[in-house]
Amino acid sequence: MESIIISGMPAAGKSTVAEILAKRLKLKAINVGDIIKSKFLGRENEANYWDTYEGFMAVKKREEDENIDKSVDKAVLRILKKGNIIITSYVMPWLSKHGYKVWLEASPEERAKRLAKRDKLSLEEGINIIRRRDKENYLLYKKLYNINLGKDKKPFDLVIDTEKLSPEEIADIIIKNIKDKIRIKNKK
Repeated sequence: MESIIISGMPAAGKSTVAEILAKRLKLKAINVGDIIKSKFLGRENEANYWDTYEGFMAVKKREEDENIDKSVDKAVLRILKKGNIIITSYVMPWLSKHGYKVWLEASPEERAKRLAKRDKLSLEEGINIIRRRDKENYLLYKKLYNINLGKDKKPFDLVIDTEKLSPEEIADIIIKNIKDKIRIKNKK
């Protein structure tokens, strides 16, 4: 099976949807942010690390040392090429020629609500974190790869507005679209 790449801005539901897909399709899910956090920053098992002060400082470190992201991305590209995996990544849809690429869309307000609920923060704190993460991620990936994160949707096979959908419904849509793509491909 072709790899599945899930992308979207922070708190769009990437990890949650990837976990559901992994269970349903009996595939392994890999979060590229977790690889960077573990391998280069020594921060394992800290689910909301990127939303913290230390996480924001780590993004600055990644801007200064391009090797952190580029070495991980190079390894992930090799994994994607083999297939049978689900990857959550901000940049893989632009970097990889392989995989079924999905963008999860949600407004900053909705993502702030999700983040606030998940991390037990006030809505105002959630809004501030989302604004900062959006800006810093955009600048990081613009610098590293000249990607317009959140603006350029050209590499995607599927864009899903997640505002009013549950993670299970999003997974259903992805699976249906992949099956439809395979069916169309087999008819040719």
